Amino acid sequence: MTAHRPLNVGGFTPFTATDYPGQLAAVVFVQGCAWRCGYCHNPHLQQRPVSSPLDWADIAATLQRRRGLLDAVVFSGGEPTTDPALADAMAQVRGQGFRVGLHTACIYPDRLRAVLPLADWVGFDVKAPFDDYEGVTRVPGSGASARECVREILASGVAYECRTTVHPSLLSQEALLRMGNELVALGVRRWVLQQFRPQGCGDARLRLATGLPYPPEDVLAALRERFEDVPLRRA
Repeated sequence: MTAHRPLNVGGFTPFTATDYPGQLAAVVFVQGCAWRCGYCHNPHLQQRPVSSPLDWADIAATLQRRRGLLDAVVFSGGEPTTDPALADAMAQVRGQGFRVGLHTACIYPDRLRAVLPLADWVGFDVKAPFDDYEGVTRVPGSGASARECVREILASGVAYECRTTVHPSLLSQEALLRMGNELVALGVRRWVLQQFRPQGCGDARLRLATGLPYPPEDVLAALRERFEDVPLRRA
């Protein structure tokens, strides 16, 4: 592996049963994200400080001591592919005997392509119809990068979970149905919809939005006709 400064880590969860399907895992939260999604529940990880808030060597030593107690290590964020040291860190925990999970917002196709061979499972976000991405990320052209990342993940053959946070102010029923068409055309077979949760969200407008449960049942039914599986994770 190429030598880099150690991984810039903004948080660490030593145990979770929900971040890698069917596996007991630890989660390493990598600092830095180029997008500014209003519903982000980790906005403190968006900035990328010069010095890492947590020491990667200490975390790696903790993981070494937890061999036999954990199945996997998940790299989340922020956006983990922001960090040039991600591949080194993934290879290191793989060498410790852990499965490797990756959470990605699908920002950097080339960087993602480089680390996919080191991942056993990828959880990736699709935020809107690709032409409408700027309305969520606040970054022009972000939809094109996201589409290419989805193609890379599907082409890699790695196990995956495609998921979308659904908020009625950001994703209309019509847009959700368009997304379904786009994802089916790309080859996505399982699409997890996550209802918006206000915890950690820094956008007061989104936090205060109220109404009927979203998306409505008729939209869910229409989507479930197109995919093998469309679970709904309720808030």
